[in-house]
Amino acid sequence: MRICVFLSAADLDARYTGPARDFGKLIGKGGHTLVWGGSNVGLMKVVADGVQEAGGKLIGVSVGFLANKVRPGADEMVIASDLAERKRLLLEKADAVVIMVGGTGTLDEATEILELKKHGRTDKPVVLLNTAGFYDGLEQQFHRMEAEGFLPRPLAELMFFAEEPAEVLAHLEAARSAG
Repeated sequence: MRICVFLSAADLDARYTGPARDFGKLIGKGGHTLVWGGSNVGLMKVVADGVQEAGGKLIGVSVGFLANKVRPGADEMVIASDLAERKRLLLEKADAVVIMVGGTGTLDEATEILELKKHGRTDKPVVLLNTAGFYDGLEQQFHRMEAEGFLPRPLAELMFFAEEPAEVLAHLEAARSAG
């Protein structure tokens, strides 16, 4: 399975780097491929390190203005012309999407895939990994959107919320075998 991960390229502390590395190792051990922003810094580097250490493959999709930060030695690296093309390519190359901790870029990528799912433009499973409670407020907001009628589909059809890396991979593998 090709798993797209949206996450930060910032250097963060162990409460975020540990789960990112663990998830990367699970991807690699499971024989899966990481599809990610291609950066060799911050959490993007950490998750890619975990994948490669465990024998997995890397497909990176960067963008021209970040090309100086791409990871050497990825199995495939594409340089998109702009952020919109980057998002499109990331989603095209993936079978599933995982949203990990990140900033505005990660939120932009997350809302794009959720809009596509909401409108039936994709059926790829989407999991939000809520490391260290980072997305507690966002999860609460999504539940409010659902309760107050802002979502035309049940939230459970749009995304799955996980607390631990192993829970993410278990959900994705179950979704793949059910589909």
